[in-house]
Amino acid sequence: MEPIREAARAKLNLTLDVLGKREDGYHDLCMVMQSVALCDAVTIRRGEEEGIRVRSNLDFLPTGPTNLAAAAAIRLCEAAGRDWNGLEIRLDKTIPVCAGLAGGSSDAAAVLRGLNRGLELGYSVEELAKIGEQVGSDVPYCVYGTTMRAEGRGEVLTPLPPLPWCYVVLCKPNFSVSTPDLFRRIDGVKLTCRPDTAGMEEALRAGDLAGAARRMYNVFEDVLSRPVGVAVAEIKAALIQAGALGACMSGTGPTVFGLFAELEPARTACEMLKNLHPETFLTVTV
Repeated sequence: MEPIREAARAKLNLTLDVLGKREDGYHDLCMVMQSVALCDAVTIRRGEEEGIRVRSNLDFLPTGPTNLAAAAAIRLCEAAGRDWNGLEIRLDKTIPVCAGLAGGSSDAAAVLRGLNRGLELGYSVEELAKIGEQVGSDVPYCVYGTTMRAEGRGEVLTPLPPLPWCYVVLCKPNFSVSTPDLFRRIDGVKLTCRPDTAGMEEALRAGDLAGAARRMYNVFEDVLSRPVGVAVAEIKAALIQAGALGACMSGTGPTVFGLFAELEPARTACEMLKNLHPETFLTVTV
């Protein structure tokens, strides 16, 4: 098998609403998702070792089937009746980990797309997304990318008009946030503010970048612990002060991003924040 190469793009939550907890323990969500050019590079080849192996430029990532990229390869090969034994997946990570950017899910989606193409399996994008549901809630969206509304656990997807092309500055502070803890916190409060999802979608239909940026909202920001909430608020304020049309936390954080119509303010914001938070990136929407 010739090496298979695929880009795994980061995702942003333009909006994120938690509608309630389900009987199966998951939560019903309503989110508007957007992909950006910032990506990991995924390479798949036949290795010499037994089993399935994940290698990465980050030595703390799981190397076996618990890695979402490996799990995706196993699920796809099992569905197609193909042998996954001996597969080696190389992840050259750029997307920050545990950051609310779906880096692991995007790697898994890239494996699905890459193996489907390289092994000539013939699955449709819809079928790949369905297989991705078995791997993780964000994987179906990451199979598609672009601009979409995601509902249910994240697997019920509706294409939306694209967010007008713009510059994006992403800033991940040097700490992580526990996703289970945030869901417990949100279960214990009555949310009083929610995203204007309908208004966001109307702005997208109108091609109104500024209108979309004004409507970005993530309910998890309302239940952050005080130290994390202060850090997120400070990054948002810095992005707005630098000229961002809007700023928001992505996923369960802690990454904060701002949308910029022009390059120079975005570049200035990126350089300023990078001095404080090394995992800061300038990218664009795709």
